[in-house]
Amino acid sequence: MQTKEKTSLRALIIMIATIGIPVALQNLFSTTGSMIDTMMIASLGENSVGAVGLCAQFSSLMFSGYWGFVGGGTLFFSQYWGAQNHDGICRAYGMTLSFMMISGLLCGFMAVFHPDIILSLYTDSPEIQAIGIRYLRIVGISYPLQIIVSAMAALLRSIERVKIPLISGICSVISNCVCNYILIFGKFGLPAMGVQGAALGTVIACLVNIGVMYLLIIIRKVPYIPDVRAHFRWNLPLLKNYISKCLPILFNEILIGIGNMMINIVLGHQINEAIAATAVLRTLEGMILAFFSGFASAASVLVGKEVGAGHHEEAFSRGWRIIYLCAGMIAAVGVLLISIHGPLLRMLGLSGLSFEIATGMLIIFCLVAIIRMSNWCMNDTYRAAGDSAFGSVLEIAFMFLMVQPVIHIANDLFHAPFLLVFLLCYVDEPVRFVIMQIHMYSRRWIRPVSVEGQATLAEFHRKYGITEPERLFLPPWSAHKSNKTYR
Repeated sequence: MQTKEKTSLRALIIMIATIGIPVALQNLFSTTGSMIDTMMIASLGENSVGAVGLCAQFSSLMFSGYWGFVGGGTLFFSQYWGAQNHDGICRAYGMTLSFMMISGLLCGFMAVFHPDIILSLYTDSPEIQAIGIRYLRIVGISYPLQIIVSAMAALLRSIERVKIPLISGICSVISNCVCNYILIFGKFGLPAMGVQGAALGTVIACLVNIGVMYLLIIIRKVPYIPDVRAHFRWNLPLLKNYISKCLPILFNEILIGIGNMMINIVLGHQINEAIAATAVLRTLEGMILAFFSGFASAASVLVGKEVGAGHHEEAFSRGWRIIYLCAGMIAAVGVLLISIHGPLLRMLGLSGLSFEIATGMLIIFCLVAIIRMSNWCMNDTYRAAGDSAFGSVLEIAFMFLMVQPVIHIANDLFHAPFLLVFLLCYVDEPVRFVIMQIHMYSRRWIRPVSVEGQATLAEFHRKYGITEPERLFLPPWSAHKSNKTYR
């Protein structure tokens, strides 16, 4: 088995920061840009806000349709990056982009040509439908463009070129805000387009993102993405291997999305003060999750890279340390949020009963987030190492066999206090944490897809008494390392 000197904790923290901070910043910029968009659209009236919000739910459906392929693609990108397999990365990128584009084209087609059907599913209000149709016809053009952005960014992060999507993302957010201001309100002699201007601003921002990202790729001579012909050298065994890794993640995203929607329905049928508190908490939660998604991205790259290179001891060492570092960081952030919750919640417009409810929700969230984010980080670590099924199946099973029955019984049958219902939304997290920890120390989640990783797996299994290794498939095109080596 190949051995590699263990990365020191200080060096690991630097690696995490190098990958995680740019990813976190990009997500924070995107979240901030979305908040600015909402503020601009809010000036057009409640119906406009409602219509755009409903269209965003349709966009979330597209997200659920393609995110499984982003996760599966990241698995292949990071492992082949560790193995320095140029052909493997190119072909995995071609498959990832193609499968993602199916979702983008289908949703884009429906948005542009049949927006009335989509809006009729979400609302009965003729006024909101009319506004939403005008918005969706234009913003639907951006859906395939968003797919290209997501696929390119996933590959660049996996090969540790995280600054490129960060820079292009910042340019995109700035252009979106500027275009929205000009087009929504009709500045500089242009007509005021309202929500149609916001939709057109989104399309322009996506084009800016793609253009800046590709320009930086060319300038910095990053391989893989420009090598278009290598993207589509597929065969049936290769497709089977790829799909087998992506499907668990795809089903996870879709079913957990449905589960979360059912939870939000329960939380949405409460008193007005609780609804207002929930809206504020979701805003704070989104920003926190956007920042700590950097940890998950770092885990995917740093662990997957070592698994692909055949350094399984180092992959395990990095994996468990990243998870505990994540827990420590989220605990520190939680303490900070609780200490400043008063001025923070008042700044967000809460007072009286809604302030009290939001305070309770924030305390619960900060405590649970330590375990929740650890579970998230462990799941992404397992996926990057080749085990895409374990965490996905576990999360789906607990969502529908534990969380949903508990919160509906508590809310509908016993009419439990709102904060107790909110707490029970996370009732599965501690149990899953214990099971995920057992799985982590079993080391069975290290399941390489590269030849280099496979070559050292048997000895790794023998060392730790792993008697039931997964029967892994190696596509014929990966039976040798490409003679092209890139850094």
